[in-house]
Amino acid sequence: MQTLSSLIKITNKMFTVNTFWVNWANREVQPATISVANGLIMNIEPCDAAVCKHFAMPGFIDAHIHIESSMMLPSEFATLAVTHGTVGTVSDPHEIANVCGMEGVKYMIDNGNKVPFHFFFGAPSCVPATTFETSGAVLNAEDIDTLLQMPEILYLSEMMNFPGVIHEVPEVVKKIKLAHHYHKPIDGHAPGLRGEMLDKYINAGISTDHESFTYEEGLEKLKKGMKILIREGSAAKNFDALISLLADYPQMIMFCSDDKHPDELALGHINQLAARAVAKGLDVYDIIVAACINPINHYKLPIGKLQIADAADFILVEDLVNFKTVETYIKGQKVFDTLHTKCLFETEMEQPINNFNITEISLEQLQMHTHKANGKYRAAAIDAIEGQLVTGISKTEVEILEGQVLYPSDKLYNKICVINRYNKAEISMGFIKNFSIQNGAIASSVAHDSHNIVAVGDNDIDLLKAINSIIQMRGGISAASASETYCMALPAAGLMSNLPAQKVAHEYDAVSKHAKRITGTPLTSPYMTLSFMALPVIPSLKITDLGLFDVDTFGFVDLISE
Repeated sequence: MQTLSSLIKITNKMFTVNTFWVNWANREVQPATISVANGLIMNIEPCDAAVCKHFAMPGFIDAHIHIESSMMLPSEFATLAVTHGTVGTVSDPHEIANVCGMEGVKYMIDNGNKVPFHFFFGAPSCVPATTFETSGAVLNAEDIDTLLQMPEILYLSEMMNFPGVIHEVPEVVKKIKLAHHYHKPIDGHAPGLRGEMLDKYINAGISTDHESFTYEEGLEKLKKGMKILIREGSAAKNFDALISLLADYPQMIMFCSDDKHPDELALGHINQLAARAVAKGLDVYDIIVAACINPINHYKLPIGKLQIADAADFILVEDLVNFKTVETYIKGQKVFDTLHTKCLFETEMEQPINNFNITEISLEQLQMHTHKANGKYRAAAIDAIEGQLVTGISKTEVEILEGQVLYPSDKLYNKICVINRYNKAEISMGFIKNFSIQNGAIASSVAHDSHNIVAVGDNDIDLLKAINSIIQMRGGISAASASETYCMALPAAGLMSNLPAQKVAHEYDAVSKHAKRITGTPLTSPYMTLSFMALPVIPSLKITDLGLFDVDTFGFVDLISE
């Protein structure tokens, strides 16, 4: 019986692979010898099936992701992604841009260039996302012009300010026109946008959307010409709601993760979505086109499609059911194989950049003061939803005693705080439902999109410990109770570790498990859910460092009502 190594003959920069070639263009599988030389597919010719093993197909592409959410530098992200057959990402450096501006974008590009992986970055269109929060930087139209002229920048990143598009805000219009001028596509971000407002958004030239969370919304956007990115990340999970759209719109669907935390990335990536789509009974060639080909066509990516004369970017998988990756090739270089069980390139520790300018807070700063008289009142509360970035609006009863707002007696509700990490300022506080923390608190400096510190807890003492742990580390995640405190440092912009990928995944998994154990929160991914509670561009109720914000009315709201 032949071994895998006997099927591949390598001579200098030339080698051949005897395999079952997944010819997605002709929608058939053929036994073939694939010849590679100098990073290119030189020939694909028929061979005897008896000498073939595994299936060769184009590599997977994540059509929209914020690398920062993996809590890894791009180079370290790549070491895990290639083990799952991912050869490229369409990466929006929006998170680090909100913290460190242009310097942050260039930091991501430079680090990504150090490894054999296809990182394609965009120009972040909304830094800050709104004027209703404090960010560490601003990218104006002149900055976007500079970025779009760079060869590493292939598109204008998600236009989150959809009201600005619809109402033709001058600065927003300038950025969109620049993308058109440089013939670069524009990514969308329009959760729940329908009807005439959606028409205006699309007519501005917005070509994709990854925020659809119902079948009906996705279908309307497809019928009106938008490409739909089916997202399955660590917090937002829209695969089940949208995947049936693939059957009728195979050329207009792509797969993405948007935000993927390190513990989940260690287990799988876009390959998991392909496997789930097969299990749903969808056509395997449509799945491969969505997962591998459509991103190349839409963004004009210089990635090979496993055709003659293409760059040799391809993978070998065990079957077309589970898509377990056996080997990954990028530009003809083998970057992963199961014989070694890990990536085949080395990374180096990177010096982090940061923007963290506050000192530890006091217990008194966490007290919620009011001028209202003693008594019981109704308070607005964020209703967190498992597996979604959208939130609901809830009400809870609170008591005011001697000028202080006390914690709700209903244990479903906790206090949520946002602390400006760029300047000394008053702490923004409110209430949140469904974290259901008991006897503890969690905190994080990963808080989309401005990445101020966000924390949730059921008492001020533990909140203080969790928050000050983040400040001491100048960024990270933490969990605290009366007797225990667990932390993970994120020194790169307060968003990413500069440690090896496997260590990051292990540390995050450990802190996340401890957080769930000591606080009792039922959320599957509490840190990922927490990170979106300060995002004022996704409905309905959020909290920024400036106050409680109603996304539907696009304005601040009072915490306490009569």
